[in-house]
Amino acid sequence: MKTWIQKQKKKKKMTDKSLKTVMHQVKAWVEEGMDRLVPKEEAYPSVIHQSIRYSLFAGGKRIRPFLVYLSQGLYSNDFDRILPVACAVEMVHTYSLIHDDLPAMDNDDLRRGKPTNHKVFGDAVATLAGDALLTMVFEVLPRKLRENKFDPERILDFLNLLARDIGIEGLVGGQVVDILSQGKEVDLKTLEYIHEHKTAKLFEVCLLSGPILNKAPEKEKKILINFSNYFGMLFQIVDDILDVVGDSVQLGKPVGSDIKLDKATYPSVSGLDKAKEIASEYRDKAINELKKLKGKDTELLKELTEFMFIRQE
Repeated sequence: MKTWIQKQKKKKKMTDKSLKTVMHQVKAWVEEGMDRLVPKEEAYPSVIHQSIRYSLFAGGKRIRPFLVYLSQGLYSNDFDRILPVACAVEMVHTYSLIHDDLPAMDNDDLRRGKPTNHKVFGDAVATLAGDALLTMVFEVLPRKLRENKFDPERILDFLNLLARDIGIEGLVGGQVVDILSQGKEVDLKTLEYIHEHKTAKLFEVCLLSGPILNKAPEKEKKILINFSNYFGMLFQIVDDILDVVGDSVQLGKPVGSDIKLDKATYPSVSGLDKAKEIASEYRDKAINELKKLKGKDTELLKELTEFMFIRQE
């Protein structure tokens, strides 16, 4: 993978200092926000709050909150107003990771370089921690968005999108087809369905938060829907590639887990070289889609797309 990454960097020399600086700042911003939203570890019953915080603050790049931040930046500089959404999408993502790692799902031992939640707290508490995080989102988010004086109808529109895209029509549906596909030969259409629903749909929630809550034109929403799909596919295909040729220390989890579970991935279906080619195509599609947002500063979104293409973790 390093050889491939080095080739991409030669093709396009990236100057991502500003990107990494902003990402670091947004990460600190959202972690402070989540710390205020989630009960402290000592709150009774303490074990569930310890379990929630163990996974929620285990690290990670906070890509999804960063996308919320960038989406808001297309329409407003009042970023604190959108902070509840940035926190909520990371809470949803963390719930999905806790459940994905369970023995009934992927049965993983490591996540972000640490033992997975169920390895520390047991299957039952880990399951309930994921349930609690998801439930908390739908308790906290409407209240905080009302406090921040967003239009009630827009709040409802966004909550409907969130519920749809993390349910059967999105994340859950993708996970089901992923499970059903294990150990079977699948075609590219099925694989696209898995990635579009399991991964790209939550990116869609992030990127539509700005236009929905700030009453943007429908045309701009459609552009960001297309971008989120291309970006999500790029992200997941690179993730598939890294599972084959990545570094387990950098990834914070064992490589080869997809192979061990006989999961459908782009390298297993298309071959490694073809998977890299498809990732490059989605990178180009995503960047070209952003060009349609006339008059908007999309530079950081473009840099993030390039960063996702060459990432090693």
